[in-house]
Amino acid sequence: MTSRMHLALAVVLSVAIGLSLGFLGGGGSILTVPILVYVLGLDAKPAIAMSLLVVGIASLAALVPHALAQRVRFGTGGAFGLASMATAFLGGRVAHAIPSGVLLLAFAGTMLVTALAMLRGRPRAAGEPAQPRWGRVAVSGAGIGLLTGILGAGGGFLIVPALVLFCGMDIVTSVATSLFVIAMNSFAGFAGYLGTVSVDLRVAGLMSAAAVGGSLLGARWAGRVRPAALRRGFARFVLAMGVFMVGRQTSITIGAIALVIALTAAWMFPRSTPATLHHPLHHTRTGAKT
Repeated sequence: MTSRMHLALAVVLSVAIGLSLGFLGGGGSILTVPILVYVLGLDAKPAIAMSLLVVGIASLAALVPHALAQRVRFGTGGAFGLASMATAFLGGRVAHAIPSGVLLLAFAGTMLVTALAMLRGRPRAAGEPAQPRWGRVAVSGAGIGLLTGILGAGGGFLIVPALVLFCGMDIVTSVATSLFVIAMNSFAGFAGYLGTVSVDLRVAGLMSAAAVGGSLLGARWAGRVRPAALRRGFARFVLAMGVFMVGRQTSITIGAIALVIALTAAWMFPRSTPATLHHPLHHTRTGAKT
């Protein structure tokens, strides 16, 4: 039985899940799984299943302001999402056959790779194709969906570059549309876990409500924060969490080695991001008439 103090802490921390989605258009699952595992003490598989539900609900909430501003390309996002939903469901079905320790190590590895990619910056928007490359849309969508279903990860920070490179979107539109795809993938992955794990809907509901509130705050405050600084700070936090999970699942020595490698790689990446990469809400506010 989860203590009330642990549950209250998990609910408070869930606000950060929504803030991440509202600020950056992704990153929710990177926070959700560690909260469920290390704060509430859940096993990896029910934690991943619950994270998919919480992130799916929070993504829908974060999607609303973008949709009202007509920044979401539902047609292309729907095609990308349909390609990934099938494999997300498949990933959720096969994950029960993978040992929990392996799942957590794989999740930690995904966190480290994602953090380094964030430090490096997203792809430039200037060279995207004029029309979606539907073959690559299907392949990339299927791959991201499989990762989402198995690990409860692989959301916006993988989807956004794929939408830019293969679907002809600019950064503004791809971040907004990624929330639509994240929601589709998350619910499909959660459906794949049904019947194989038990999910506490009361805990999931409380965390989802907090995450929804955070996502709305994140969307409102995003234009007041320098996007490059925010992305670097979040990436360093993800690096620290990834190294912590590696250490917990292996040994202090291996965790220390992972920390050295991660910090070395982070130091090698440039501290600045291309001028073409602006957060969508920041871009809208600075360009809008006030």
